[in-house]
Amino acid sequence: MQVSLAKKSVEASRDASDTQLIARIAAGDPGALGVLYARHHVQVYRFLLRLVTNVANAEDLTSEVFIDVWKHAHRFEGRSQVSTWMLAIARHKALSALRRRNDEPLDDERAAGLVDSTDDAEAHMMHDQDASAIQASLKELSPAHREIIDLVYYHGRTVAEVAEIVGVPLNTVKTRMFHARKRLAALLAARGLAAAA
Repeated sequence: MQVSLAKKSVEASRDASDTQLIARIAAGDPGALGVLYARHHVQVYRFLLRLVTNVANAEDLTSEVFIDVWKHAHRFEGRSQVSTWMLAIARHKALSALRRRNDEPLDDERAAGLVDSTDDAEAHMMHDQDASAIQASLKELSPAHREIIDLVYYHGRTVAEVAEIVGVPLNTVKTRMFHARKRLAALLAARGLAAAA
């Protein structure tokens, strides 16, 4: 009987929105967490991998993100998308992990070389232009500018979502995006490529 109820819970959760899943998780429904995990774990993992550049650490942090979702679902206020909230949790966990691991620098070249096949704009850009020149140009951006480019192009986030994830004002994100695009265009032009941004 209990297995049957759990199976029905998972089946009902599959058609639920992310916000509905969070409400079910807050009520203690593990099936809802499983569905949310299935929907978003790859995106969260890839985002974390770009930040920590270590597969094992990214996997551990991904698990920690979903543990936090389980523990703190009742705190979700619905002011943003659930995926934006989870990426903000992931960013916080990654930065905390990097602070604890000061001896391991970020490998920007490897992070810039990762392609997210679910994001068409970035995939087209990487296929249409010389990938090594783009990677080299991205590596020359400041960490703040790289982070904005990553969230917008790799994860398809809006400026408002990026502001919430990064924890800075909306106008700061707009300014960083403007300067990141301008700098990236100049770097690509210096390498004989037209800017995609």
